[in-house]
Amino acid sequence: MLLYPAIDIRGGGAVRLVQGDYERETAFDADPVDAARRWLDQGARALHVVDLDGARKGAPANLDQVGRVCHASTAPVQVGGGLRSAEDVAAALAAGADRVVLGTAALADPALVEALAAEHGERLVVSADARSGKVAVSGWERETAISPEQLIADLARRGVRRFVYTPVEVDGTLAGPVLDGVRAAAGAAAATGAELVYSGGIGSLDDLRALARLELEPLGGVIVGRALYDGRFTVAEGQGALDSP
Repeated sequence: MLLYPAIDIRGGGAVRLVQGDYERETAFDADPVDAARRWLDQGARALHVVDLDGARKGAPANLDQVGRVCHASTAPVQVGGGLRSAEDVAAALAAGADRVVLGTAALADPALVEALAAEHGERLVVSADARSGKVAVSGWERETAISPEQLIADLARRGVRRFVYTPVEVDGTLAGPVLDGVRAAAGAAAATGAELVYSGGIGSLDDLRALARLELEPLGGVIVGRALYDGRFTVAEGQGALDSP
């Protein structure tokens, strides 16, 4: 299982939100490249980058910064936020992203997602982010009527092989992962042969160990943000907890 340090970009800098609330922001690095280099120096084997302005706007807004992070990184970079068209996806890949993450577009246009999955294969990832058990879109500001499990099952049938699952209620809180939600999302992924990456609430090495001890075959990674920025553990320590729970 792989640890993905998170770099959320807003206004050109690296920040963290609490529960997806744009009014509850903490700024950490004026230059997101500084965050990337710090995580890489600590042993990161992949990075997870989100264009928060793009997620809210509905179109990429920080591609220049994303490109700088990708250029500076010696590890694969996974990029999401505001990617809602084939052109947006192509632009993110051209900026240097190794994988692209779709959110709102997955619900708004499943046929587009299917076409992108056919074109880009495992480089395409879909976010199944939930608030109160239902998928949340548009920068997590709008809830839908579909569950993450339903979204995973439907889009896996359309060719999507990787998903990111985030329970928004705990994101940025350091309160621990939602294990029941992970089990349910992983069950949907397992039924279709897809991979799942978990994100949200990680505050300690014990949280990472708890996820690893679930021994869920589809669970291939964990995204960690605030705990790393706050220095609760290093990337290397976090990866060690996933490797040897």
